[in-house]
Amino acid sequence: MLSTVHSGALMGIEAWPVTVEVTTGECGEPNPVVVGMASTAVKESKDRVWAAIANSQYTLPVKRTVINLAPGHLRKEGALYDLPIALGVLQATDQIHPQRLEEFLVAGELSLSGELRPVKGGLAMGVCARDEGKKGLLLPPKTAAEAALISGLEVYEMESMDAACAFLEGRHAFKPVVNRFNGEALTVPGDGTDFSDVKGQHAVRRAVEVAAAGAHNLLMLGPPGSGKSMMAKRIPTILPSLKEHEYLDILRIYSASGKTLNGEAVTAARPFRSPHHTISDVGLIGGGMIPGPGEISLAHHGVLFLDELPEFKRGVLEVMRQPLEDGQVTIARSAGRITLPAAFMLVTAMNPCPCGYLGDPRHACSCSAMQIQRYRSRISGPLLDRIDIHVEAPALSIEELRQKEPGEASMAIRDRVATARDRQLHRFVDSPPGIPRVNAAMGHAQIRRACALTQEQGDLLQQAMKRLKLSARAYDRILKVSRTIADLEGSEKIATPHLMEAIQYRALDRDGTS
Repeated sequence: MLSTVHSGALMGIEAWPVTVEVTTGECGEPNPVVVGMASTAVKESKDRVWAAIANSQYTLPVKRTVINLAPGHLRKEGALYDLPIALGVLQATDQIHPQRLEEFLVAGELSLSGELRPVKGGLAMGVCARDEGKKGLLLPPKTAAEAALISGLEVYEMESMDAACAFLEGRHAFKPVVNRFNGEALTVPGDGTDFSDVKGQHAVRRAVEVAAAGAHNLLMLGPPGSGKSMMAKRIPTILPSLKEHEYLDILRIYSASGKTLNGEAVTAARPFRSPHHTISDVGLIGGGMIPGPGEISLAHHGVLFLDELPEFKRGVLEVMRQPLEDGQVTIARSAGRITLPAAFMLVTAMNPCPCGYLGDPRHACSCSAMQIQRYRSRISGPLLDRIDIHVEAPALSIEELRQKEPGEASMAIRDRVATARDRQLHRFVDSPPGIPRVNAAMGHAQIRRACALTQEQGDLLQQAMKRLKLSARAYDRILKVSRTIADLEGSEKIATPHLMEAIQYRALDRDGTS
């Protein structure tokens, strides 16, 4: 007898429909055969499935069983096919008579006792089921809660294989999982971090605000203890609240990477990822045998912070160049080609020299000019060009450290940032879907429309370009930052002070070592 169960294959952060076909009754050994470009992990699942069937008081097939995972060209990975294979076997051997199996997409890992364990990609499975016109899904705990965020689906949480059989045969009534997404889901939890903790550094705070307002990439240059990391960790507190579609985008990435199953909850706060400098290029941009999200995708709609930037391997940093331009990363492997979202705000920090004390009035720098040049050359010119704002963070004085009055709170800064972002949202309302509506993402045509300069301003920028030996990409960056500064001031046009401030944010383009 032939049975058919619908499931899905996770590729990157998307799920593709997979049909699990099971046939029994042919002559031969009763050992099951799995075909359809199944990985070793999937082929091993037949042992779990057979044990779960036996321990759930069902009868094992006594004749040859063939399990086909279609389409055959799609690579199948993981243990999520356990439940659909088990249901297919039970139906093919006439042990269950499901009434609604065709209406549902099914996935789940089985234990040897027949209980179900969560699998990654619940949100992607929900999107796949909706696109395929399914009525709902049968999923394990946790996975079902993620899929329930997709509206218009009936998602049922199954504790065991036997519970799934009882539901499909109508022997037991189950209530669908309630969509837990509501207005309160986007309330940012307070963790105590606030910009009011930052002492002094008014120029750097201003640069951080400008960067946050336009989603610009930022580099902070300063000695140890100047507060670079402290300010970077507080940037999410001044970014606008997540929209519903942004929250779901982030959750889909975390779900597909298995982070949610490992206890990493996705809150309404924008992501803040801070990988160690020993990270590999695969860990940063994603990939692997079965391509999956890396740190730049986990930072989507949030902040990627790279501390001690020159300590990262140069090859690792260089792979970010394309994602920084496009807001996405395309990974090609033998198992397939996927495109992952990567619209993040890059925030970096570095010392001015190897010892860290160049320009520090309280500590003498022990580095030679050659050592300083070699240290800074670890960061390529093309990568620096893609960082919109370079700002120096000087060492704090004793008076600033003893300052008792708190600095400006994150809430006040966030209000200004949100107002500037709203202006950009209306300005780029006609942007194609998937393109962030912020100044940092402007294309050449949008720059010409939104960043028009007077003749005098054009001459000023031309002189700065020659003096600082800036590239054409840096020219565009200056215009984008100027536009953001004007938005913070509520100005429809870019004024000369806005342009001059933006030019000053190219600290590492200047000649010299300071």
